Order: sequence, then structure tokens, then C-alpha cells
Amino acid sequence: MKPHLAKHLEYGVVPPAEAKALSGYELVKRILEGRYPAPPIAKVFGFVLSQVEPGRVVFTGQPAFDYYNPLGSVHGGFAATMLDSCMGCSVHSMLPAGTGYTTLEIKISFLRAIKEDTGLLSAEGKAISVGKRVGTAEGRIVDAGGKLYAHGTTTCLIFPL
Repeated sequence: MKPHLAKHLEYGVVPPAEAKALSGYELVKRILEGRYPAPPIAKVFGFVLSQVEPGRVVFTGQPAFDYYNPLGSVHGGFAATMLDSCMGCSVHSMLPAGTGYTTLEIKISFLRAIKEDTGLLSAEGKAISVGKRVGTAEGRIVDAGGKLYAHGTTTCLIFPL
């Protein structure tokens, strides 16, 4: 069974006309407040948006046996997805209304194995630079004790919606 942190969440996408009318920070904050649905990918991996401020976004997630690779640890895609989400959203939180982004590249370093008994993990993304066409951010995944499991950077393409 997947460890959904918030079973009451609804999942979906933000209507395009509404997304276009909001700044990135307003949009992400409304997802956090439950005014917009959580993205479907969060349901797949059981993580939730837990904090947002301009230039900083945190997701939390509980690793599960369902995410294991054949060698007995959580597949790297779990950490990669959490990092892509927190880093991309940290860039998004700095964008004006009518602007979107997509990930151009991510670089991730996996430092230690994640197991189902690792406990709750936090993925924190912080924007480094956000311009008119390109944004960059860094991210870290830590456990409740602050132990680092993975970190990364991203480059995002910024474009008009």
C-alpha cells in the first residue's frame, strides 16, 4: 500500500486560463492551501507540497516498498521526482503571471540508499537565479534528523503561456 500523506487531497491540473492569470507563487500557494488540486504525480509517489515562499518550496514524502528496485532499495526515480518537483516549483514561485517553465536538465547526486524504513523525507528547492528565459535552482533531500540523501541542480526554460 502506498503511504499517502494526505488521503483527502484531490488530484488534477490547474485550468490553463487560471494558471495564466496567476503569478507562480500565487499558483503554488493555492495548491498548498487546497484551492487547486495537487498534481497527479504527487499521488503516484505519495508526496505532498508542504511549504512555499517566493524562491523556496518543500515537498515531503514517505518512501515505500512499492518504489523498490530489484536490488532492495527505493528506485532513484523517487528522489529524482521529488527533487525535480521542489527545484522546478522554486523557480515557478518566482515567475510573474502569464509565464510558465519546463525542466531543461537536472543533475542529481544520490548519497545513500533510501529504504521504506528511512522515514519521512523533505525535498527543499531554492531558486538560485531566475531571468526572462532561464531559471536555475538547487535542491536537497533530508530525513527528519537532517541526514542528506540526495541533492541536485536544475536548469529551467521560462516562456510565456
